Amino acid sequence: MAVKIKLTRVGRRNNPKYRIVILEERSKRDSFYIDEIGTYDPIANPHILRVDDAKLKSWIQKGAQLTDGTNKLLKSRIKSL
Repeated sequence: MAVKIKLTRVGRRNNPKYRIVILEERSKRDSFYIDEIGTYDPIANPHILRVDDAKLKSWIQKGAQLTDGTNKLLKSRIKSL
């Protein structure tokens, strides 16, 4: 079972918000997730990104891989871990 760190969309139409979650690789975007490690609000000015760094570090050490979207968002956080 491969595990990925993905974005899950929540919020209303024209007002997206995202959760940063841990899912199985084959799971769809909005399916049930294993763990939630953060949130992202792209509409706020400036953008709001909240991540539990301890959970992120532990999941990466366990072998979780980031998708392209989460990799772009979390690039600076991963370098500091």
